Formats: sequence, C-alpha cells, structure tokens
Amino acid sequence: MRALMSCEPGGPETLRLLDVPEPVPAPGQVLVAVKACGVNYPDLLTIQDRYQVKTPRPFAPGAEVAGVVAAAGEG
Repeated sequence: MRALMSCEPGGPETLRLLDVPEPVPAPGQVLVAVKACGVNYPDLLTIQDRYQVKTPRPFAPGAEVAGVVAAAGEG
C-alpha cells in the first residue's frame, strides 16, 4: 500500500508518498481502506516537530479518515 509519510521535520513539501507494508489488524481492531484524510493544524505542527508530543518517524500524519473496513481482527 502507499502512504504519505513524514520522514524528516519540515513543511508539507517534506512529505513523501512511500510504499509501506499493509498492516494486519490485531484482535479487536479493524483495517480501514482510507479514501480521504483530513490534515489539520496539529498535524502540521507535528510534521514540523513543533507539537507538544514528538511522534517517532517515519509516520503518516492525519487522524481524521473516511474509508471502508477492509479487514477485521478476531473479536
């Protein structure tokens, strides 16, 4: 699958579209095939290393998603 990833601090121009392994949902979790993702002000602060919590890189910014359930873990 492809994901827009933050690999280094900076603005939106530093984000990279990368091939990443497809995650496998654990028990009680679902895998969502994301069709749209909102990128908000806290996401911009996070990719610039200016947010109060420092997220380890690489990471995919965006916490608001819309999509369809592609797989479900047990439970």
